[in-house]
Amino acid sequence: MDEIYRNGVVCPTPPLPPFGLKHKAYIYLTCGSKLLVFAQPDEPDVGLQVPGGTLDPGESYLHGARREFAEETGLALPLCLDHLGDQDVLFDNAAGRDLHRRRLFHARTARIDRQEWEHFEMTPSAGGDPIRFRLFWIDLFDDLAHDENAFFAGFAAPLGELRRRIGRA
Repeated sequence: MDEIYRNGVVCPTPPLPPFGLKHKAYIYLTCGSKLLVFAQPDEPDVGLQVPGGTLDPGESYLHGARREFAEETGLALPLCLDHLGDQDVLFDNAAGRDLHRRRLFHARTARIDRQEWEHFEMTPSAGGDPIRFRLFWIDLFDDLAHDENAFFAGFAAPLGELRRRIGRA
């Protein structure tokens, strides 16, 4: 491998094999200009993410997004999910190179019940111990939401489109 992608890199065009392929689905949940994100307190070097993750075999992107969202947040979702975009992200690990094929969805909620909380992902796709998440809301128009370096592996890329959708681009 000529380049190492331990923290992931978004690919504008699909890369050439060889690589392992993992299908992923994520949900960008907004309430007005607020976006639900999470950090991993036990992994402080990992940037902000949105809820979602690896699809189970035979699972659709839509069903996987809903399942992963519930597993990672403990919240029920609004009924409507809008397609936000797709991403291919390359990662290198001990087993080689993986391509994460991401389908991104946007959901809206009318109210925020909790500003911040912790939740545990009990069934990480890579196995191992439960993962602790600190979930909280950020404003899409604040400095933090404009800092791509605050986010992990391409999760900041669709924020401009989200700003446009909520009407304050």
